[in-house]
Amino acid sequence: MTAVGLVVAQFNSSVTTDMQAAAETAAAERGAEIVDVIEVPGAYDAPLAADRLARRDDIEAVAVIGAIVTGDTAHDQVIADAAAQGLTDVSLERDKPVTFGVSGPGMSGAEARERSEKGAEAVNAAVDILEVLA
Repeated sequence: MTAVGLVVAQFNSSVTTDMQAAAETAAAERGAEIVDVIEVPGAYDAPLAADRLARRDDIEAVAVIGAIVTGDTAHDQVIADAAAQGLTDVSLERDKPVTFGVSGPGMSGAEARERSEKGAEAVNAAVDILEVLA
């Protein structure tokens, strides 16, 4: 059974709650186990939590979910870029898959809510990459 750590951004929780449910369903369907869930304030905060999970011997991969919606400035793009780079760094430094199930930037809250399947996609990608690298 594949052991996955899950990081869930709480900002835009009306979206991420559904994303987490989709992630849990996908894990069950794939025969994976979500060993631990860390809730963080927002997507920007995900790399540190992902790193903590990736350090653990009982976790084979980390899936990160969140939603970054557009505001009046380019802040959403800055957050998305920083989160993506941070998670990439964790994956490479820990030699473990860290998947990016974050919707946005550049979308409204309604558009983000339509993409709750990103939670499932993050877990499926974690299991897939482990299979590819095995």
